[in-house]
Amino acid sequence: MLAVGKQRSITWLAGIVLIGTLAGCNSQTTNYDNYPSVYGQKPAATTQMTNDEAASMQARLTSLGAQRKSGAISEAEYQRRLTEMRALAEQHGTDTLKEIQN
Repeated sequence: MLAVGKQRSITWLAGIVLIGTLAGCNSQTTNYDNYPSVYGQKPAATTQMTNDEAASMQARLTSLGAQRKSGAISEAEYQRRLTEMRALAEQHGTDTLKEIQN
């Protein structure tokens, strides 16, 4: 009988501590100004290609492929232009990074 009384006292005490802890958590206000925002759009490092620029580049590539297919340009000229465009693509990242850092 005595053991049952002690268990009830411990249970009541644990319940009161738990309620006090939870009540304390609810009464605190959180200051979100100290936390970084992970939502929203981050500013771009450089300007994005415009729709006109993308259309122009697509037209150039389509034209180059069509000229190759029709025989209007030689295979050597096609490879030269292709190599030129690939070199531009490889250097573009490095050049853009230098521009951002300056």
